[in-house]
Amino acid sequence: MNSSVYENRIKRVCTAMKEKQLDALIISDPQSIWYLSGIRNEPYERMYVLYLEQNGTGSLFVNKLFNIPHTGFREHWFTDSDDAVRILAGGPAQSGTIGIDKNWPARFLIPFAGYNKNVRCVLGSDCVDDARACKDSAEQALMKEASRINDICIERGFAFIREGVTEKEVAEYIEAQFKAEGAECPSFETIVSFGANAADPHHSPDDTAVKDGDCVLIDMGCRKNQYCSDMTRTNFFRRAPAEYAKLHDIVRTANEEAERIIRPGVRFCDIDAAARSIISDAGYGEYFTHRLGHFIGQSDHETGDVSSSNTSETREGMIFSIEPGIYLPGKFGVRVEDLVLVTKDGCGLLNKVDKHWKIIG
Repeated sequence: MNSSVYENRIKRVCTAMKEKQLDALIISDPQSIWYLSGIRNEPYERMYVLYLEQNGTGSLFVNKLFNIPHTGFREHWFTDSDDAVRILAGGPAQSGTIGIDKNWPARFLIPFAGYNKNVRCVLGSDCVDDARACKDSAEQALMKEASRINDICIERGFAFIREGVTEKEVAEYIEAQFKAEGAECPSFETIVSFGANAADPHHSPDDTAVKDGDCVLIDMGCRKNQYCSDMTRTNFFRRAPAEYAKLHDIVRTANEEAERIIRPGVRFCDIDAAARSIISDAGYGEYFTHRLGHFIGQSDHETGDVSSSNTSETREGMIFSIEPGIYLPGKFGVRVEDLVLVTKDGCGLLNKVDKHWKIIG
């Protein structure tokens, strides 16, 4: 990405800081620092901070152990024997209202506040989270590529299923396909659920072997160029019992109805209600046990969700999941999940795989 991409992102964050009357931000999330600088670093337990002032001036505080490239920010280096927090407190962070990253450990925050009594610390993560929620064109392209790989690999995963194969074997096969297609890794643990195991929305694959008439639920995603994909499809092994097929049609309809109303300015709670009402009206409301969706980007779950409690509105460039489900304990479960991109006048799907059920095996 060229420097103008990062400059535009910083401007968006600084505009939010001005609106919230923050003089500066302490940004400690490595993904957010990468988002604003292009510098990727995993600090582990050591302090790693981008101190961003409202005028766009940035200061990067980093341990000398990490061989990161030079940035356009002022660089403040320290060693393991230094008091890194004191160096931060003695630098530009002398006074004013400073927004603190929600993930900054208390072992840094508490001494920072103690070193500088002229600073007022408040939660400031929204300034960065809101900017990250709307993906720019570069991010959209990266996420479309990750979803393209996901499409290929889920089709291969379903095609791999045959009599006697286990959930673990299918999950391992899918993750090998990710590597073959150039993805860095899965974006989360690949979920493969046969039969009654699919009634657990977050089932971990085990040694259960597929049986005739089982539903087969696969929830999977990969990371490519640091951005994540995510998708769920549910099919049936060799035959589709009538009840299974009926519930799949209900869930798919709920998915499509939610996606139909998405455009800029629609409240997330109303999107959730659009899907939930379809399932409730069919008599299965108590078996839809989770929110409708989550935000996604560098992480498979970013700040923000599609739920009954979220009254904020969609904005162009947002990418999030739409994943209604019905889970009947001890019997089976169905989930259909897409990633949607909010466009100027509607939404587009990042996934291209057909979501109607089919017979496999």
